[in-house]
Amino acid sequence: MTSAGVTAETARGFARCPACGLITYTRRLVRTGRVCPECGAHGRLSAPERLAQLLDEGSATALPADDPVRDPLAFTDSRAYPDRLALARRATGLTEAVVCARGTIGGQPVTVAVMDFGFLGGSLGTVVGDRITRAAEAALAERTPLIIVTASGGARMQEGVFSLMQMAKVSHAVAALDDAGLLTVSIITEPTFGGVAASFATCTDVLIAEPGARMGFAGPRVIEQTVRERLPEGFQTAGFLLEHGMIDMVVPRGELRLVLCRLLAVTRPSVFAEVADMVIRDPATLPEVDAWDVVRAARDPARPTTLDYATALLDGFVELHGDRLAGDCPAIVGGVGVLLGRPVLLLGHQKGHDTRELVRRRFGMASPEGYRKSSRLLRLAAKLELPVVTLVDTPGAYPGIAAEQRGQALAIAEIIKQLCSLPVPVVSVVTGEGGSGGALALAVADRVLCRESGFYSVISPEGCSAILWKDAAAAPQAARALRLGARHLLASSVVDGVVPEPSDPAAAMAAVGDAVAVTLAALDHTDRRELVANRRARFRRF
Repeated sequence: MTSAGVTAETARGFARCPACGLITYTRRLVRTGRVCPECGAHGRLSAPERLAQLLDEGSATALPADDPVRDPLAFTDSRAYPDRLALARRATGLTEAVVCARGTIGGQPVTVAVMDFGFLGGSLGTVVGDRITRAAEAALAERTPLIIVTASGGARMQEGVFSLMQMAKVSHAVAALDDAGLLTVSIITEPTFGGVAASFATCTDVLIAEPGARMGFAGPRVIEQTVRERLPEGFQTAGFLLEHGMIDMVVPRGELRLVLCRLLAVTRPSVFAEVADMVIRDPATLPEVDAWDVVRAARDPARPTTLDYATALLDGFVELHGDRLAGDCPAIVGGVGVLLGRPVLLLGHQKGHDTRELVRRRFGMASPEGYRKSSRLLRLAAKLELPVVTLVDTPGAYPGIAAEQRGQALAIAEIIKQLCSLPVPVVSVVTGEGGSGGALALAVADRVLCRESGFYSVISPEGCSAILWKDAAAAPQAARALRLGARHLLASSVVDGVVPEPSDPAAAMAAVGDAVAVTLAALDHTDRRELVANRRARFRRF
């Protein structure tokens, strides 16, 4: 076992955790799913143990699998390759380094491929590639989500270039599930390296890592020997991967089933709930409010944030992280859940309720990583045919030097263009500030709504007053000149409706949820090509 997990049990039925040194009964360790009860270090599970942990009891049915001994190179190092295979089979009770099965998770049918590091380091050989490919083909034929649990040192050297070809073969099989609109999930366990990490492990829709799991193309030893540098603490571990935008989440083993159940829930058909239509569509029914009072109300830190809406309105919300390139911007959050019986993808700017969180999330001002994360999640929505709900509340895109160096303008332009052609319904709600292109990037929608005290503008009133009045103190005057407020937005058709705003925060959030549900229902039966054409026509009119 590695330092990331609990050692194998001793002959007396005890095991010692190398991370904290705790010695515990093996039976207790089995009950915890081989997670150290003291420090939480995750030990390795065999493929059969993993299947038992993930799938509903009694639901697993093994997929047909042949177990030939393939030795295309007649490879021998200190031992002939067929002999190594025979030893691995005796030691593990398995015929190869992956076990594939059908089953259910929370009653939802799935196809699962589980790699086993105990069998030749979970290496990717031709039989392993065949089995995972056949699992993907079974998922395609039966239209079930595919879940892959990875544990591998990489491609199998004893099979040479034939093992290398498995990277492309399995990736093609996963790509076919993309084309069919079927959910794919990778569960990254300790370790996942080489050709597995550089192919099917990281080309799924959702990447979940166990705590302490390491993933990378090259292993730490290879990197250190190549670049002659000492690696930083925690390099390539789950926390590092999350921070750098490479995975969606880190989930302790005991919570995996719950998270998978929530993800699988969004693949089920909608069960529509009837709600009253309270959206205001006549600007004459809205009171005249001073524009500066609107600005101050929209910036009130007590207003609900996107995560508040997600928690209050969506059943089983699962937040997804990372742009899969460089980082995870905290100023934009997104994920999937069920809104009044309807699976949706939610995206929104995230501010905060106190100074610490406001600063950490840069007051809702997104970086390029935030817009690229949004773009990735929009592709997922299109694949799974999920309606998109966006919540806008930002002073604008983050204007820092690093953001410019990483392509802020390009990131905003790309997501605006993407939304112009997204083949699923999109409803946007301006819940607070709608500042400049940073707001528009999430508001290219079929229908745009605004809360009564929200506003939408080409620039902040402070920015406008500094440029045109040469005095930032003239912000209230600039706000009035810009005619900020929901009444003007509705009268000019910039928004299609205004959401009433009760004084009770819970009721105000519920009003937003009902307004979105009503608006999505009106778009339900629109042909997708017509949907895109109408969306483009909506903006063409301005």
